[in-house]
Amino acid sequence: MSVRAALVDAAPEVLWLDDPSAPDPLPPLTGPITADLAIVGGGYTGLWTALRAKERFPNLDVVLLEANTCGSAASGRNGGFCDASLTHGYGNGLARWPDELATIERLGTENLDAIGATIARLGIDCDWRRTGELTVATSPHHLAELAEEVARRPGAVLLDQDAVRAELDSPTYLGALSDPHSTALVEPARLAWGLRQACLDLGVRIYEYTRVTALHSGRLTTVSGSVRASRIALATNAFPSLLRRLRLFTVPVYDLVLASEPLSPAQLASIGWQNRQGVGDASNLFHYYRLTRDNRIIWGGYTPLYHFGSRINPAYEQRDTIHTMLAEHFFTTFPQLEGLRFTHRWGGVIDTSTRFCAFFGTAHAGRTAYALGYTGLGVAATRFGADVILDHLYRETTERTALQMVRTQPLPFPPEPIRAAGIHLTRWSMSQADAHAGHRNLWLRTLDRLGLGFDF
Repeated sequence: MSVRAALVDAAPEVLWLDDPSAPDPLPPLTGPITADLAIVGGGYTGLWTALRAKERFPNLDVVLLEANTCGSAASGRNGGFCDASLTHGYGNGLARWPDELATIERLGTENLDAIGATIARLGIDCDWRRTGELTVATSPHHLAELAEEVARRPGAVLLDQDAVRAELDSPTYLGALSDPHSTALVEPARLAWGLRQACLDLGVRIYEYTRVTALHSGRLTTVSGSVRASRIALATNAFPSLLRRLRLFTVPVYDLVLASEPLSPAQLASIGWQNRQGVGDASNLFHYYRLTRDNRIIWGGYTPLYHFGSRINPAYEQRDTIHTMLAEHFFTTFPQLEGLRFTHRWGGVIDTSTRFCAFFGTAHAGRTAYALGYTGLGVAATRFGADVILDHLYRETTERTALQMVRTQPLPFPPEPIRAAGIHLTRWSMSQADAHAGHRNLWLRTLDRLGLGFDF
């Protein structure tokens, strides 16, 4: 069967959102209201901020405003990798904050543990599993890179070719880094919906289809109402910030994804995967993939797409050439699954920063706080970000707020057209590095020296 035949029935829909258990939308805000804390954005950052606010300060009157429905953007359409890392990987954290990385890693593990405990306590049905993750080597130079990382990364183990193919069988694998403790898998939309319901149960007022158009003097203006609040949390991430000065600190990029039909027992046996780990390859332009509870394979990544002027448009979520390329790569990785079909194809926009991980800050004399720039690794880190937001808004000194990672911000991206040219040159250079044994050209080496880059 051809790759195009495998895609012919793939619906242009997000698998996770195409779920009969999706909650009914909540009505939009109409008229003026007041609150102690108003949150803009109903993705993970906003939902965790609302939930943690009610857990930490039960008497707060909390309002959350969402332009669409909660979890409809990146929080409901990602791969569902819930990683303990707060720094977009151990290597990035080591390069930027070596002196405090042990503390950051511990806080990240505690944060991941707390997410699992919250899911269990609230009874959220989102298939939470602490599976761990494999980073697979598909080129010889990956082996040396992974061995170097294992030597400095606590808990990581290097698997040779036979060992990794015993875990998950692909003829493309030469070895792997295995970290059995740092990653959980989750159904992302159901996690968002579960957090939404928990917030409602605690008395948070949530208004969906309520786009905020302006922020001025503690007042949020929407298309049909307004909120005056003592404190405001901004959780819009990839979408343009209400604080215009932040708009150069992130760029939106699109990540495209496929979901297969459920594997038969024989098909699953042909590749193994008994431990159901999340998987990513060690390339600069990498794929990520995992199993769902009904044994579909989610397959995404490889080509981050940036559109001139940081444009965001639902039309960018479908790209025949990219989805076809992803399918070709899928069958190269798993030729034993020839004949498998894809049922869903989609995309989503994420925000990336020049330091590859989230940053934090305040405005309006500390009455407004924000967290953004998660760079595609925010499923778990958003809960940490929510606590930082609350630390800042309520002026609590914590172990989090003492971190240099929290106290500093990344360099901004340059304006257009330099921004687009730089991003496209970086992506091309990363592709060339993958094709030439990891050799980083002058452009990438310069970015490395400056602590800059582009990732997703």
